[in-house]
Amino acid sequence: MPGVVTVNTTAYEGQKPGTSGLRKKVKVFIQENYTENFIQSILDANKNAIVGSTLVVGGDGRYLVKEVVDKIIKISAANGVAKLLVGQNGILSTPAVSCIIRKYKTLGGIVLTASHNPGGIDNDFGIKFNCSNGGPAPDGTTNEIYKLTTAITQYKISPDIVCPIDKIGVQQFDVEGRQFTVEIMDSVKDYVEYMQEIFDFPKIKALIQGSSGKPFNVLIDSMNGVTGPYVKRIFVDELGASDKNVRRVIPLEDFGGAHPDPNLTYAAELVEAVKNGDYDFGAAFDGDGDRNMIIGRGAFFVTPSDSLAVLASHLQCIPYFQGAGVRGFARSMPTAAAVDRVAARLGHEIFEVPTGWKYFGNLMDAGRLSLCGEESFGTGSDHVREKDGLWAALAWLSILAATSLSVEGILQKHWAQFGRNYFTRYDYEECASDPCNEMMQALEKKMTEAGFVGSKHSSGDKTYVVKGLRIIFEDGSRIVLRLSGTGSSGATVRLYIDSYEAKNVLGDAQVMLKPLIDVALKLSDLKRYTGRDAPTVIT
Repeated sequence: MPGVVTVNTTAYEGQKPGTSGLRKKVKVFIQENYTENFIQSILDANKNAIVGSTLVVGGDGRYLVKEVVDKIIKISAANGVAKLLVGQNGILSTPAVSCIIRKYKTLGGIVLTASHNPGGIDNDFGIKFNCSNGGPAPDGTTNEIYKLTTAITQYKISPDIVCPIDKIGVQQFDVEGRQFTVEIMDSVKDYVEYMQEIFDFPKIKALIQGSSGKPFNVLIDSMNGVTGPYVKRIFVDELGASDKNVRRVIPLEDFGGAHPDPNLTYAAELVEAVKNGDYDFGAAFDGDGDRNMIIGRGAFFVTPSDSLAVLASHLQCIPYFQGAGVRGFARSMPTAAAVDRVAARLGHEIFEVPTGWKYFGNLMDAGRLSLCGEESFGTGSDHVREKDGLWAALAWLSILAATSLSVEGILQKHWAQFGRNYFTRYDYEECASDPCNEMMQALEKKMTEAGFVGSKHSSGDKTYVVKGLRIIFEDGSRIVLRLSGTGSSGATVRLYIDSYEAKNVLGDAQVMLKPLIDVALKLSDLKRYTGRDAPTVIT
């Protein structure tokens, strides 16, 4: 009979969860008791509810996932958890965790992921807690977890439990007279069944297989992240695509040495393959499966802001919304306002929220939100409480099947109807933190000085007049500058540029936005503070 051992420990500084949990380098997590402290603090934050509860556990397959799953099993057993639902081999996409939490009405789930950050022994790891609604823990819970990490002196563990996670099945243990159950689940089954309820799979299959003419050739890239098994089950087994239509579908601990972030820089292999091949549609997903990039024939790129707006204007193509109806739309603050125009046209509520998916969840739970998205390649609906990359790709394929247009054709029709929000994002990754914080303080001071609202800023033949803070100009153009909370080291500076054109909708975004970019770089003095001549990534 496995026993319970109480281990004395010492608190670590800096275990404060960010917008998506605690993310640090692997070498930080493997310090003595570092991971154990954080897991114990998650359980303690749930207080008496943890005893007799059921939790979901899974991750994106990166380095250290299996070892941490083992620790979660042992610590959960010692703390009175009744049952764990664990993905086979520790594999569960982040949206699949949300799906399973909601389907089986569990207390919550522990997700092992650093999302789009690189994996491997020299790179990143992460742990976050999702609540009973399936979404990321709210600020009150993460603040409580952090408070507990600062004062922890002991954790409980059942070190003698041996629970293999490679085979599907149920394992039961008697822990000092209490029954403890671990169910190793098919990582894919529940999620795929849910997608079959949401979408018209036969219609998408007919599109891909070309039942009415030429096959619609897709190329789906899992970037050696968690979505590989899901992509193979959905696109090959269910939708009839061939193995040649999917790539990098085996989850690897280091993502094959690649950066699993689905953007034009880190998914360049997909972009080149679609650009030079006979493909009508391409999609890529990040390490844990919640982000997506959509491209069309010739690698025509769909910005996340445009993707959200297009989905909003075509939700009637998806059976889920035909039944449930559409209640409202939302976007994160830095995301371009393209979806706002769709909401106004259709008469739906539109919300702007701070960065972080948890804020969308509140609106969903209140019954006021059906579709939402972030410019950082996150799109989702109220079917779960996480952004969902595969859902977004299937939603796009539903629209393509219903309209018989190309990806580019859909965008051109959309811009002709609603105008176009030209948008770009500049990422300056792993900059020195202190100068970046100084830059933000200096810009805040400048923006709040008398006379800033109404001031004029020019570049080339364009002049912008400040209407409001954040920085909003009279013509609706915006400059947003923020420090990201998703990295594991240093500071990532993100600069967002957004400008609306009602008629001139077919231009090159970087050309159209250059005057506003120049103004932003001058206003922020970004080059001096970061020491960078150019961004790491341009979206």
